[in-house]
Amino acid sequence: MHSILFQITSKIRSLARSGYITHARKLFDEMTKRDAVAWNSMLTGYSHLGLHQEALSLFRQMRTSNTKPDHFTFTTTLNACGASSSLRNGTKIHALVIVLGCQSSIPVNNSLIDMYGKCLCPFSANKVFQEMIDSNEVSWGSLLFAYTNSGQFDAAASVFKSMPKKVDVAWNIMISGLGQYGEIELCLEMFKEMRESFCEPDQWTYSALISACTESLELVYGCMMHAVVIKTGWSSAMEANNSILSFYAKLGSLNDAVKVFESMGTLTQVSWNAIIDVFMKAGDTSEASLSFQRMPDKNVVSWTSMVTGYARNGYGEEALDFFVGMIRNCLLPDDFTFGAVLHACSSLAILGHGRMVHGCVIRHGFHAHVYIGNGLVNMYAKCGDLEGSNLAFNDIYEKDLVSFNSMLFAFGLHGKGTQALQLYEDMVASGIKPDKVTFIGLFLTCSHSGLIDKGLEFFESMRLVHGLSFNMDHVACMVDMLGRGGYLAEAKELAIKHSKTGDVKTSSCEPLPGACSTHGEVETGTNVGETLKDLEPHKETSYYVLRSNLYCASGRWKEAEMVRKEMVDEGLKKIPGCSWIEVGNKVTAFVAGQSQPCMEELYTTLHFLELEMRHPCFIDCEN
Repeated sequence: MHSILFQITSKIRSLARSGYITHARKLFDEMTKRDAVAWNSMLTGYSHLGLHQEALSLFRQMRTSNTKPDHFTFTTTLNACGASSSLRNGTKIHALVIVLGCQSSIPVNNSLIDMYGKCLCPFSANKVFQEMIDSNEVSWGSLLFAYTNSGQFDAAASVFKSMPKKVDVAWNIMISGLGQYGEIELCLEMFKEMRESFCEPDQWTYSALISACTESLELVYGCMMHAVVIKTGWSSAMEANNSILSFYAKLGSLNDAVKVFESMGTLTQVSWNAIIDVFMKAGDTSEASLSFQRMPDKNVVSWTSMVTGYARNGYGEEALDFFVGMIRNCLLPDDFTFGAVLHACSSLAILGHGRMVHGCVIRHGFHAHVYIGNGLVNMYAKCGDLEGSNLAFNDIYEKDLVSFNSMLFAFGLHGKGTQALQLYEDMVASGIKPDKVTFIGLFLTCSHSGLIDKGLEFFESMRLVHGLSFNMDHVACMVDMLGRGGYLAEAKELAIKHSKTGDVKTSSCEPLPGACSTHGEVETGTNVGETLKDLEPHKETSYYVLRSNLYCASGRWKEAEMVRKEMVDEGLKKIPGCSWIEVGNKVTAFVAGQSQPCMEELYTTLHFLELEMRHPCFIDCEN
């Protein structure tokens, strides 16, 4: 019996390490008898794959099964608490550690210090450290991390000086912590001190330094550290190379990233994921796809990079295909995966697919995550389902500024001005301060709902009350709002006033020609269009189209035809308009100038609709 239990546990451990966690869990659930080792193997599998909520859920099941947790159980579960910043669960487990008499275990105490450090509670971490009878280098390093992770560098410096022995790891923790907070100069100073103390930097030191350069986006410092890595002979070190690769990927330096990648002897999942990311950022989805296919082992990050990259580059359908492929390969998506695929659904405006993803979100327990909740609010709004957007907003347990901004845009886009303004008041009342994005949402709401006075009021309060400066988008929204309302002179005056300030570009005038077209102000619209064409020649085609539309709106067909002829003579071509509709989970796109297989049927339906609309009964009902 013991031999069978050992074999099954070993199989579970092997499957989990290979990423086949679903198969591992199925095998675990089929076990008729489980000991602490079996539970620990499954807990470790979840923890190593970053599935921390699943690990915590499994620990709760272990407690109800009357299996007594041991030191390995506590260290693994505390790691899950720290990684998921679940302080509440961490303190509960701390209490259980004391109840079961495990507080004398150095590994368990080290895990407690690490958990409190990751949950930004250095005071509690220090309390555990002070109560330890015996400590080791890991204990000191964990306490040091607790202070650097929360940005308390004075306390961290005090711990660092008190350490019996300043090992490489301690220096690396200090450098990494400073880099995390963008203190690149202090990182380099610490690196200098490290070398002067005759403590030799290792690949983790260089990895921390380059990561600091990545966080600060300092190209010069990053290139300098790359040169130091080569000079000191660490250019073949895997971790240092991966950090260099990630640095060039973050900065979008494709050629440098490819050179580093091709020079690497050993390629890890981190290396492959970084090169996929850099290709996607450069818009080269083909090379990214080839790199993905060449990967010997793909993890959650690999699949998520593909989903994110395709969604970012406007290939929503491909992003959805990769998401489905990931599920079929028995890999559990994380919050970043769901965020990316929801973005793809938003860009495609396919409600059916969005609801399917929402179902996966609920099934995997991510619906209460604020990042995912914000994505759901945005997705439903873009797909035209305001009710779904509102429900997703209400499901978010702890709403942040992005949550309110997303819902504000949802109300604004659907012309629900009253609800949007009430939401803004609720947001301010809750103590959340608006930012520049909030005011764009407010201006759009006022523009779509015709609330001109309210929009002007917000425009004034943005700078005077909230101390926020205007940019191009804010002025463009205000110009659009005034133009829609027929206040063309005021709109033009506002656009000219702010185009002279230097902080707002000429694009703030772009809504004016469209407003002129709506209100039949052909001459004003033409003059503005000519001015914009001179100022922004790269958008010349757009202004030709605007002029043509202005003439068409006023019935001046000859002038409109002349403008179109000018476009042809100059070799300019208008990007054809495109719209699409989702019926029965199938999307049909309509592109101007292209025929559809069912065009005759469509024209017949439109003809009957036109007759219906012109019917006297319909007109009487409307009146």
